[in-house]
Amino acid sequence: MVIAEELAKKQKAISIAEFFEKNRQILGFDSSPRCLLTSVKEAVDNSLDACEEAGILPDIHIKLENASKDNITLIVEDNGPGIVREQIPKVFAKLLYGSRFHSVKQSRGQQGIGISAAVLYSQLTSGRPAKIISKIDKDAPAHYFELLINTQTNEPEILVDKITEWDRLRGTRIELEMEASYAKGRRQSVYEYLKDTAVVNPHARITLIEPDNNVIVFERATDRMPVQAAEILPHPHGIELGTLMKMLRYSETDNLDEFLRGSFSRIGPQTSKEICKKAGLSPDADPKSITLEEAKRIHEAFSKVKILAPATNCLSPITEELIRKGLGKEHTVDFIETTTRPASVHSGHPFQVEAGIAYGGNLPKEEKVEILRFANRVPLLYQQGACAITHAVENLNWKNYSLLQPGGIPIGPAIILVHVASTHVPFTSESKEAIADVPEIVEEIELALKDIARRLKLYLSRQDNLEKRREKEEIIYHILPRIAKKVGEILEKPTPDITPVVAKIMGNVFVQRVVQRNGKSCDVEIRIKNYRDTVHHFDLHETLPFPIESPSPEPKKIPIGKQVDYIWKISLKPGEQKAIVYKLLEDASNLPQPVVEGIEQELITGAKAVRV
Repeated sequence: MVIAEELAKKQKAISIAEFFEKNRQILGFDSSPRCLLTSVKEAVDNSLDACEEAGILPDIHIKLENASKDNITLIVEDNGPGIVREQIPKVFAKLLYGSRFHSVKQSRGQQGIGISAAVLYSQLTSGRPAKIISKIDKDAPAHYFELLINTQTNEPEILVDKITEWDRLRGTRIELEMEASYAKGRRQSVYEYLKDTAVVNPHARITLIEPDNNVIVFERATDRMPVQAAEILPHPHGIELGTLMKMLRYSETDNLDEFLRGSFSRIGPQTSKEICKKAGLSPDADPKSITLEEAKRIHEAFSKVKILAPATNCLSPITEELIRKGLGKEHTVDFIETTTRPASVHSGHPFQVEAGIAYGGNLPKEEKVEILRFANRVPLLYQQGACAITHAVENLNWKNYSLLQPGGIPIGPAIILVHVASTHVPFTSESKEAIADVPEIVEEIELALKDIARRLKLYLSRQDNLEKRREKEEIIYHILPRIAKKVGEILEKPTPDITPVVAKIMGNVFVQRVVQRNGKSCDVEIRIKNYRDTVHHFDLHETLPFPIESPSPEPKKIPIGKQVDYIWKISLKPGEQKAIVYKLLEDASNLPQPVVEGIEQELITGAKAVRV
């Protein structure tokens, strides 16, 4: 008994800050390069969230300075709404302090640990306080703080609190000195993180100033803000029994019907009655008096009653259009396809999966496909092998979709992008670098991957057919000219133009410009015939340094410097032929070849095709 009392005296509670002080690796502070990356990530995530909530196009500056041999000073500045003076110490110097943990809506931050953990790491390794400036309006004063975290109490220690001059309309600036190193040329680096962030946040402008003062700007690709996520109630599908019991126990409603309608999304009066009927309970039952067995029946009724899928307004997906723009902005590729899955639910939390695949261009052909993983618009650079996204990629048989797969991740010149947007992303740890293998999420990722993989297969199959056509056309162009020349010699006639014959043999769309001089002017006719067995729609361009006269049909005109691009929209059924005519008051003997847009080069003869 005495021993037990002695042991009891030694037991005491510890603060969350004290715990992470001794276990900082859990938060992603386990190596010199990663510590810097984690700090940048947390600061940038906060800036993006703040700007988007305020409807401000983000303009974020990250500056890295060599403070000493082993230390780097990190400065992150944004143009967000700023933070009111009273909240600044708690936001930056109190772990588990935030506004997003209890709200059911998509956001980058969830736990209120991120930026305060960076402050904690900074003070542990440099001994210096965090320096913060924040301003909420052009007419409001800028507040300057120097802060430390008291790890025993998890409370901020304010060293300096004053008003300062700051030449910004509004925003927040944080400066941290820490033991860290800046790594270049590796996948897990500040540069790669910002590059990936720019892909899925094309509305943001991000500027990085490296320690050697090299400036890199990731310019925004759109001025369109993401759809603002709205806060909703949890969805009954996937809610755990223990969570339901807790909600019932602490309910402030007087009856079960009000509890169901007021605690969950997509449960209206009729659905509530059906749930109560399936559970064998009265709608007037007191929620606080519900027993374990009765709670189990309610829990089972959730899966038996038809309940609408969760509302998607609590989510803010990137959208297929912006994924395409983001991938195209940061990578040179030949093919991009994207898809967005309908919203689904895990543990009562709505989530949505988006995926994209880019192929070709200057991507390496003999290496593993690059996987870009994102959760709520945040790149996941570490723990790839432990992530549900990677496992879903590995689960797919990519050989069925024309990519080599000796084992695990496929090989080829491709980038696979997967974004999981959720009101609660189930990360495997507090460092938020990998998504847990929740069956519902893995299944949705696999369905999204299959969708884009099928489209890639169609593209590669089409490219293979086009390659065969190229080879066939090369053979024809190698043989026919010789035959035409020999026939001309036998008949003692000029060698005929074999281009129309090639077009007919290949089953191509044929374009031929015929110019006839008419005194000082020229009559131009562009003849177009479809030898293919399918309808074709495309644009025909004539880009000339001088005007055309009496065109028929009338083209669209776009000035390009000293030239004008004349554009005709062409639509040809199988076997159909059309003509474009116009006059020129200039010499037309050296006109460039006509250009077509909207049809592959392999399917056209007599004109140059350009990519759409």
